[in-house]
Amino acid sequence: MSEEMQIQAQKLEKQMKVFRQKLERSENNRAILEDVKDANQRLLKKVNSEVEEARATIERQNEELITLYAELGIEKQKSEDLLLNILPTKIADELKATGRVEAVYFESVTVIFTDIVGFTQMSKLLDEKRLVESLDDCFCAFDEIIKKHGLEKIKTIGDSYMCAGGLPEVNTTHPFDAVMAALEIQEAVAERKRKKAVAGEFYWDIRLGIHTGPVTAGVVGKNKFAYDIWGTTVNTASRMESSGAAGRVNISGATYELVKDRFITEPRGKVQAKNMGEIEMYFVNGLKPGH
Repeated sequence: MSEEMQIQAQKLEKQMKVFRQKLERSENNRAILEDVKDANQRLLKKVNSEVEEARATIERQNEELITLYAELGIEKQKSEDLLLNILPTKIADELKATGRVEAVYFESVTVIFTDIVGFTQMSKLLDEKRLVESLDDCFCAFDEIIKKHGLEKIKTIGDSYMCAGGLPEVNTTHPFDAVMAALEIQEAVAERKRKKAVAGEFYWDIRLGIHTGPVTAGVVGKNKFAYDIWGTTVNTASRMESSGAAGRVNISGATYELVKDRFITEPRGKVQAKNMGEIEMYFVNGLKPGH
């Protein structure tokens, strides 16, 4: 082989060596790239999995929060309903807003007292459960009647029921509203008595007393609080009830002057009331024609 050919062969060998080295580096780079690609895919898969898991967790927590808020809303509404079952709406709003209720003087309010006649006798005929059920039935009927006429239930004491008109929202129709409610209460009890009589059973009667005048109203105490009213008007209404008669609505002269044009009344004259002297009283027999 000539010298020139040897030189060419050596150059070719060097080029082939360089080419093999480049090829090896390329193969190594390709392997590295494949490794990097595989690592990236594994990392992406892991990240996607963690993202999906986080999304599912967030959705689950969001659903739990929605359920919790709904339950809280239900419980809040129950608390609201319970409070409104104890206090008039206006008073409940004041209590929630300020944490207390200011006593308010009302110039004119009509108060009704009822008392069951024959409760003691009926308590001897019925067991405690049936007696309370009968009383509950009676008072629930009263609740519906006074609600219909815009009166406010104040309280029950044993077999006595007390309500008033003209508060906490002031109005001018409370004397008429109260007498109308009293007549309906009277009829509700009479209807129950008639049904019991047909069945040969005893049922109580009721006395109702009404008086109109000024009162102070408010909430006292912080445990088991209740909306209540105070004043001579309350005492006088109570005397109207105790000085009345079974099955009759007895009103004071003050209430009579405010409703006389709309109701048929029966004058009783001045009647002695316990610790209050003589008070002008009237029985109410119904609405006048045209009213």
